[in-house]
Amino acid sequence: MFRNGTIFLKNRKLYLLIIKVKSVKMMEQSLSKTLKKLRIKKGLSQQELASEMYVTRPTVARWESGSRLPDVMMISRLAEILGVNVNILLSAASQNDENPNVIMVDDRKVVLNGGLPVLKQALPNAIITGFTNADEAIEFAKKNTISLAFLDIELRNMSGLDLCNSLLAIDPHTNIIFLTAYSEYSLDAWKTGASGFMLKPITVEGIKEQIKKLRYPFYIGKGD
Repeated sequence: MFRNGTIFLKNRKLYLLIIKVKSVKMMEQSLSKTLKKLRIKKGLSQQELASEMYVTRPTVARWESGSRLPDVMMISRLAEILGVNVNILLSAASQNDENPNVIMVDDRKVVLNGGLPVLKQALPNAIITGFTNADEAIEFAKKNTISLAFLDIELRNMSGLDLCNSLLAIDPHTNIIFLTAYSEYSLDAWKTGASGFMLKPITVEGIKEQIKKLRYPFYIGKGD
């Protein structure tokens, strides 16, 4: 009985893993399919769309294959050229449901306690989670898809730069925004493939400005 139950649990975990992988792939392909459909409806070839966008044809091909996602600026330009509401493309670009996971990692509790409410105000539909320990954030990322991570650069047990690399190794589509009180770290931060850089203390306006620059945009709700 126990053995059969164990096999059942293992099969169930495998089944759930397969479903999760398929769901992620379907959501990643959502924008690519929508983009291709709109391009064809507009009567444009990939080269013609590329010329309008001031990018190369292979770039458009990667967008339509789902191997790469356009950033917010490119999505805005695509919406204008294709003659559609930008929210249609932003919604299609979403890699999560309507409640994306957003994390903040800072080893000072007072900073977390002050920052998390600001994040919630700027991203009311997001599930906000804070961590004072980098290893705990990594474990969370292994079990959950993270759309956006705000990382303090100066962490005690691991630098924010190393944490960024760990999170991107788990999911390359995770958007990273570095937080620090020292602007001299900005050059090293940009080398990691992060989406943005913010000086502390964070503000609602500053967060919303950073959202416009994400490498992998996600839908943040109609009210934002």
